[in-house]
Formats: sequence, structure tokens, C-alpha cells
Amino acid sequence: MLTYIAGSGAMGCRFGYQLHQVGQEVILLDNWQDHIKAVQEHGLQIVGDEEVTVEIPMMLPTQATKEADLIILFTKAMQLPQMLQDIKQVIGENTKVLCLLNGLGHEEVIRQYVPEKNILMGVTVWTAGLQGPGKAILQGTGSVNLQSIDQSGVEKAKEIVAILNEANLNVTYDEDVVPSIWRKACVNGTMNSTCALLDCTIGEFFKSPEAVAVVKTIIHEFVEVGTAEGVELDEAAIVKYVMDTSVKAAHHYPSMHQDLVQNNRRTEIDFINGAVARKGNRLNIQTPYCQMITDLIHAKESVLNIK
Repeated sequence: MLTYIAGSGAMGCRFGYQLHQVGQEVILLDNWQDHIKAVQEHGLQIVGDEEVTVEIPMMLPTQATKEADLIILFTKAMQLPQMLQDIKQVIGENTKVLCLLNGLGHEEVIRQYVPEKNILMGVTVWTAGLQGPGKAILQGTGSVNLQSIDQSGVEKAKEIVAILNEANLNVTYDEDVVPSIWRKACVNGTMNSTCALLDCTIGEFFKSPEAVAVVKTIIHEFVEVGTAEGVELDEAAIVKYVMDTSVKAAHHYPSMHQDLVQNNRRTEIDFINGAVARKGNRLNIQTPYCQMITDLIHAKESVLNIK
């Protein structure tokens, strides 16, 4: 099975590496030229729980030519339309596309390029980091939940689950993955933006009672909006899940911190807290915390002169 990793930052490198290690044909796609050059010249370096260097193909999305069996989307949310445009030449009639992006609403974009029967929507709680071009930090364990959004794609989706599990990615086929996607959005909406704004780890943020109060309010806004959209969300269970995750990932700088603080790149805020604020406005539901956090992240992007 030929798998393209469309967006081979930290998480893309993790999935590409683990699939490569069990003999799957994998090609990494990204637009970061220094990253591509490092992997092409020196291999993909893995540090963390293990230290190894692997030879794995990597190129620009526009350079991909061979039709894919599977494409795993790991690009940043705001880059998704351009990525799909850049790789449309490898999306065949039977190419499955698995979206594991942070945030909400990506299926509407994907439908413009991929038949619904071939779209898999998922969520992952794996973590990863980049120590620099060509060097991925992989520590700890995680899991994936995914679902075919069309019933006709279920059988093939379950075959993909089995392949991903050969790579020890702990994947489960979920008959209703949407609540899990919203739950992950709650994790990102409470940790990513706040740690980026305060320049701290997850554990440093969550140790204060004031922070926990903020977290609970953000979750409440997510749950109100999600429920109004017909998603079944258990607020108490989500609060517990977020708090438990904060302990497991206490020493981690989340991806928005990596983007904004460490690398001076634009963030995905408009697809996380910003998405909830927009949906809330449309539904006439007040979401002041999500709106404020979105505005503050954009203000910080402006301060840092990030375009």
C-alpha cells in the first residue's frame, strides 16, 4: 500500500516513520524546504523513546506523481485547501483520504477533491515534536479513532485500521467519531491556545486554580455549541478527559506553542476556538472565552509580524 503523508511535520513524521518501520511504502510530503533537504540528505532522525535514522522518501506535494492508495492529511488546517490542490494528481478513483487534522469542519473542504465514499475522518491523541529540520521527537503512546463518512467505505476503512495497527498506532474503527473529534477540539482549545499565549507547558498552565476555571469555561462553550449542532457531548466526561490528558502531557509544549512561540508561524486558532466562536455567533450562543482567545492569538501573531 502506497501511503502519502500530506503534511510531514512532527505528527506526520511519527505516522510515516511507524508505517515505514513495518514495511509499508511511505512518501512524506511537505513544503518546508530545509526539512525536505535534511531528510533527503541525512534521513529522518528519530529521538526520544528511541534513537534511529531511517531512509524515507520526502518531497514537495507538487512533486508526487504515483497514485496513492492512502493519503493521511496532517497539514495545518489553514493549509488544507492548497495541499489538496497540490496533490490532486495522486488522488485516484479508489484513493482513501484520512483526515487527522486538529479542529472542526475539514470534511467540507475535502469533499471538493475526494468522493465522499473515500473520505475517512479521524482523531488522534498521539504527540510528537520537531527538534529541527529532519529530526522528530517521538515519546509516549497514543491512539486513533476513525470512521468512513459513507457507509460504502466501511469495509475498506477497517482494512486500513488493520494496517495502521500493524504499525502500533492503536487505531479503533468508531461508528460515530464526531464526538471524539469535538472532544479532541476541546483538548486543543484548552491547551494549545493558552500555552501559546502564556509561553508554558501544559503542566505549568494547569497547575493553577485560575487556569482550571478557564479550562472549564472553554469546555462549556464547546459543549453548548456542539450540542446545538446535534453532537452528543458529555461535559463532565470531557472535563475529566482534558484534566487527565493534562497530567499525561504535563511536560509537553502543544503544537500551537510550537508554531507560534518556537517557530513564529501562523496558528490553527480559527479552526479550533475560532470555529466555536463562529458557530456560536451563527447559532446565537455566547462564546466570549473562545472569541477572546482567538483575538489574543491573532494579536500575538500580529505582534510577531506573522503573515
